[in-house]
Amino acid sequence: MLELKNISLKKDNKIILNNINLTFDDNKFYCITGPNGSGKSTLAKIIMGLITPDSGSILYNNRDITNLSVTKRAKLGIGFAFQTPVTFKGLTVYDILKIATGKEVLKKEACDILSKVGLCANEYIDRELNNSLSGGELKRIEIASVIGKNPNISIFDEPESGIDLWSFKYLTEIFKELGMKKRGTTIVISHQERILSIADAIILLEGGQIKEIGTKDTMLKNILSCPKGGTHE
Repeated sequence: MLELKNISLKKDNKIILNNINLTFDDNKFYCITGPNGSGKSTLAKIIMGLITPDSGSILYNNRDITNLSVTKRAKLGIGFAFQTPVTFKGLTVYDILKIATGKEVLKKEACDILSKVGLCANEYIDRELNNSLSGGELKRIEIASVIGKNPNISIFDEPESGIDLWSFKYLTEIFKELGMKKRGTTIVISHQERILSIADAIILLEGGQIKEIGTKDTMLKNILSCPKGGTHE
């Protein structure tokens, strides 16, 4: 179980997050949504340890991890997929899957992981992670690296950002599978109704505060009826 207690953050005298209190239960699928600038991505980065809050604490299975590094959190079983995937000159797709899993992965295992995100392994396994890959390809490879690691907590920051409709189709199928299999705790930052509709719970942020938390049935009705909800097909 992951708990955020009284998390607050200011930047340039502007409140980014204001007294956030959340509990993420094991084996549940959560979506965090809200208007642009509401603090969604910042909250995800705080959970991963990429940003340190000004105040508050983060507990993982009752252990305080507020001041732990990204590396130590990853070793505890927290995985993160960036909104904009990072490219690595000289590293191949196979290399990054081995790094992500933290073990020597056979090519067959790596191919199985890539197939889960709709990529033909023979075409991608030895390709370099550079700008020759499209945004959708890089996004799917990064998601594959998180899935391959099989973390206890998986965080995806706006996975639909900058990808084509074909890649988005695979994304929704991936998240449906994660939701059905209850593979650890999944936290997705998203505006997309199709992703929100497969969540166990939806958290709505506005102005750096939690406006509402509820089931997808209740929350989708409220969000879609409000112009500030920010969801779209």
